[in-house]
Amino acid sequence: MNQRCLEAMATPVITARGGEFRDVMADLNSGLRYAFNLTPSQPVKKTHSWSSEDDYKVMVVSGSGTAAMEMLIANRFRSNDLVLVPTNGKFGERVAEMCKRFCNVKHIKYEWGRAFDLYELEQQLERGCYEALLICHNETSSGITQDAPAIAEMCNRYNTSFILDGITSIGGLPVHLEKWNVEAAAMGAQKCTAGPSGIAAIAFTTKFYERCKAIREQGDSNALFYLDIISAFKKGDDDQTPWTPAINLAMGWSAALNVLKEEGLENRWNRCQSLAAGVQNLFSHLGFELPADPFQRSSTVTAIMYPEGINDQWRVDLKERYATQVIGAQDHLKGKMFRVGSMGETTKEEMIEGCKRMLECFKDHGVTIPEVDVDSFF
Repeated sequence: MNQRCLEAMATPVITARGGEFRDVMADLNSGLRYAFNLTPSQPVKKTHSWSSEDDYKVMVVSGSGTAAMEMLIANRFRSNDLVLVPTNGKFGERVAEMCKRFCNVKHIKYEWGRAFDLYELEQQLERGCYEALLICHNETSSGITQDAPAIAEMCNRYNTSFILDGITSIGGLPVHLEKWNVEAAAMGAQKCTAGPSGIAAIAFTTKFYERCKAIREQGDSNALFYLDIISAFKKGDDDQTPWTPAINLAMGWSAALNVLKEEGLENRWNRCQSLAAGVQNLFSHLGFELPADPFQRSSTVTAIMYPEGINDQWRVDLKERYATQVIGAQDHLKGKMFRVGSMGETTKEEMIEGCKRMLECFKDHGVTIPEVDVDSFF
């Protein structure tokens, strides 16, 4: 996290119900609209900071990105609604599992890292039985980004709502909610916007909210209380939340989003893409296997298979000997793969140094690494 984010979180505690925190919320709402790539709003309280000229409103969620996705799903669907969830990794599967708690799900499970079969998805949509299609836009467990524009086009053509888990894409990858006609999307603070963990946000259209409200009025809604979007909506124009918010996390995230504004959203997209391309080209050049389909590899995380004979002890040694941390794999790939993040405020210099340390650590473990000019890949 940026030092400004850390300093903001160290601000002395204030009440959530005074004018001071309304200032924080207005600034945060304005920053969220920028990160979501929506039309701008004024970072000033009592100016409807959560909305602007487009049809979207943004809303802060005092919880992780998972809480934000649960808020979208639990409020939007009834128990007998049918949704389509294609997946190719752990976090998409989590979206499908979440949906199963609140509605009916057709879960199409593809191999981790393999692109969706768009023809199969179109065949499903043309049946006309789905209330919505939900995807994890950027699947960090396998390092693949879904073809959201193509999926959006199909959803529009078949009049199916499109809902996006953008937790690891929004703020780091090109996301165009209005152009794609996304009904609702979620993002997490600690990913592409380099904010603190434990706070998230959603963006949603009038259609989304009206559907949530209609379900509630019909007495057909899922059981929920804390993540009630109706209660939260009533507080939005007042730069408030229905329950006590994560005050200092909101302060930190607001500062992080102001750093994003200064860098420029497209500049951040381009930097993430450049860093990821450098990592992917370097390790591919050295003979490492990358499980994600080449034309859909993520720009915010790269998944890399271990060479034969290497396991997660390498990660432990990388952290302890080289003060460098990468993330391991999950489920059936645990101990077989590692992941390198290129999101947030990671710099070119930091990534180059990190890659050099990774290669040295592989040499420590007996992997033959040819001499290579790491800098030239970035």
